[in-house]
Amino acid sequence: MSGLESLTNSVLIMGILNVTPDSFSDGGKYDDIDSAVARGQQLFAQGADIVDIGGESTRPGSAEISEETELERVIPVVQELSKQGVVSIDTKKAAVAMAAVEAGAEIVNDVSSELATDVGKLGVGYVAMHMQGLPENMQDNPDYANVTAEVKQYLVEKAEIASQAGCSRVWIDPGFGFGKSLEHNLELLSNLSDFGETGFEVAIGTSRKSMFGHLLAMADGSEKPVDVEDRQVGSLFSEWIAMNQGVSLVRVHDVANTHKLRGLAKGNSK
Repeated sequence: MSGLESLTNSVLIMGILNVTPDSFSDGGKYDDIDSAVARGQQLFAQGADIVDIGGESTRPGSAEISEETELERVIPVVQELSKQGVVSIDTKKAAVAMAAVEAGAEIVNDVSSELATDVGKLGVGYVAMHMQGLPENMQDNPDYANVTAEVKQYLVEKAEIASQAGCSRVWIDPGFGFGKSLEHNLELLSNLSDFGETGFEVAIGTSRKSMFGHLLAMADGSEKPVDVEDRQVGSLFSEWIAMNQGVSLVRVHDVANTHKLRGLAKGNSK
């Protein structure tokens, strides 16, 4: 039995590990091998079921980096942390996904949703995420006639490709903040159960997103968005909503408190 197959919690906690200099929340904190491995070990110790390693920032306005740079950042970290638990690679490059799986990764977290066929050949888990546009322009003018219906249709098509290609386990992720306005994000959050009705497992990544910077500022009567480090309450609230709508994977920065939240949600469901 693989490590991924052994993960049986109704909600899996995926801890975020960005080995980048420019990610929106923790960029520059873990951009060398030793600090990244130490952080990954800490995430496992705090209760992460999976550690998601990313070497390229996808924050709004970010530019694409070379394949070589991304490989240099992530592969040594994947090799070390995969010895200690289930590791995911956060990438939109096929070569990086393949190298990471060879190094020990058991899930490919694909923000482009274009790697399904390639990942299927590897026989590992796959997260298909929705993004309107590209990171450098996705927040310029996001537009939908019906955001829930359009995102769901897109993800089901990608997930079916992944399943038929041979992916061992498939999640669909609505892509909060990836080509969505605040209103789009809130509509998706309130309709997560619709995604579960597709028959595919659902993943979300709302942790520390700008939507909470704006919502928490509005709650305080301020026009200045709340800083990234102070968005924890919004992140946890959204994860509680998600858990109670059947979401089976939450991608988070704050593993310790999400672990406690999962315990509360489990107790609430009895």
